[in-house]
Amino acid sequence: MTTEATLPSTSASPTARQVWTRARGVALALVLLLVGAVVIAVIRSDAQHGTLDPRSADPQGSRAVAELLADRGVSTRVVTTLDEARSAAAPDTTLLVAVPDLLTHRQQTLLRASVADSGTRTVLIAPGNHSAERLAPGVTADPATSLESTLTPGCDLPAARRAGSADTGGHRYITTHPDAVRCYPSERLATLVQLPDQSGDGDTIVIGAPDILYNDHLDEQGNASLALQLLGSRPHLVWYLPSLSDASATTPEDDSGLFDLLPSGWLWGTLQLFIAAALAALWRARRLGPLVPERLPVAIRASETVEGRARLYRKANARDRAATALRSTTRTRLAPLVGVPVPQAHTPEALLPALSAHLHGDGQSLHTLLFGPPPTDDTALIALTDQLDALEREVRRP
Repeated sequence: MTTEATLPSTSASPTARQVWTRARGVALALVLLLVGAVVIAVIRSDAQHGTLDPRSADPQGSRAVAELLADRGVSTRVVTTLDEARSAAAPDTTLLVAVPDLLTHRQQTLLRASVADSGTRTVLIAPGNHSAERLAPGVTADPATSLESTLTPGCDLPAARRAGSADTGGHRYITTHPDAVRCYPSERLATLVQLPDQSGDGDTIVIGAPDILYNDHLDEQGNASLALQLLGSRPHLVWYLPSLSDASATTPEDDSGLFDLLPSGWLWGTLQLFIAAALAALWRARRLGPLVPERLPVAIRASETVEGRARLYRKANARDRAATALRSTTRTRLAPLVGVPVPQAHTPEALLPALSAHLHGDGQSLHTLLFGPPPTDDTALIALTDQLDALEREVRRP
């Protein structure tokens, strides 16, 4: 009788070399993906680092203009929260809003309420349509931007006339304000607009592009002259860099969920993907008829299956399962030899009396051998296997 416990070691576990050969393609793909992600992150971080920051010496930073203003006695203070920007509104202060489009509707409304008629000069850098309407009432941004970057003044604003041509080409603005000054036109639409306050000496200046403040563009055209005149008319300059971490960007009553923030197109697209996946699963899973059996291309020896199960039992230390399988197989083979139906082979009351009568042996020892507890160690399992093998040989003996 073949025993599962005494099989020779014929491990088919893959070697380290085989594992590496199979996994090196996946590992290489993961490494390339990681390297690509790092490179993209570095490139994007370099492109965005210090943009319009008066402390940054990067090409798109604004440290140069801040240094020139300091030489003329104008102090520059950087603020990143709405509360700091609102508290800075004063007649001796110029408030520059670097990226107005980052402000929420509520922040834009509060900021406009603070600077209106306060005597402050407010400079808005390239605001979009919604930002311009809230921060500079009466001004709207045209959907089409300027095709040219460098434009001529075309107005009577003293700062523009002294500066001459400058890189203000970007957003173009339309204004209905009766006292507005429109400068640097592009196809009859202004890229720089000055709006005087209703009362006081303050005003609001809207510039269509940030190029005149960049370090690498400051020495071109009349950019430096225009920037210094617009930002240096007051002794104090407050440079507002809106931050996404500003607490004022969220409101207690804002209970919008994730799905409320997603555009409708994404929701429809996701629904279509689910429908396509369901149809693909239905197409692949359907059956047009009964399963057709196929002959295996390779004949597999029964001993390989036995060895595989034995290795699994040994790896799991499952002596109880191995003993149960051995006893069950032995009872199934012994039952027909002693005249017991196979369905009753696993019933002690039916098998043991017939087996005892055939062997004229002790029924108690047969019960322990065929239906007893599982062995406690490998030695006991091997002994059980030998005893079951000897029992079957004795029953088969003529």
